[in-house]
Amino acid sequence: MTLELFFLQLISNQVLMGGVAGWFSAQFCKTLLYAILNHKLDISRFWGDGGMPSAHSSTVSCVAVSAGIVYGVSSFQFAICVIIAMITMRDAMGVRLETGKQAKLLNEMVRLFSKDNPGLPEERLKEFVGHTPAQVLIGCLTGCVVAFLLNLLYIK
Repeated sequence: MTLELFFLQLISNQVLMGGVAGWFSAQFCKTLLYAILNHKLDISRFWGDGGMPSAHSSTVSCVAVSAGIVYGVSSFQFAICVIIAMITMRDAMGVRLETGKQAKLLNEMVRLFSKDNPGLPEERLKEFVGHTPAQVLIGCLTGCVVAFLLNLLYIK
């Protein structure tokens, strides 16, 4: 198989490209929204976790909807994608959100205690790791819209 054929087959995979497009769309929106709300462009938000909309939710919902379009909603491919999407979105609102809350609290504690103990580590824990239900919902909707728009490009 030539490299050209490999890449042609890769980009013809609508489900895979759906996941990439879902992630990219959410990360772009997240970066843009952050810039509007904070009046500054922070490119690191494009690669960062947490925030509105959830790129995790956008990615997995776009993959699931794309699988439903390509293979049908009665297919095992669609079923697997939906279950993985549900687990991923639940995890983003649960464990990952709580991890972010704990990181914020620990960072504040280190800041308060470091005044009296200069030997404490200065590295801050990452606080943007999880998502609120609204961020997950908007991410899911973003992924669904992207899947349907992407399907227009793949219509044969």
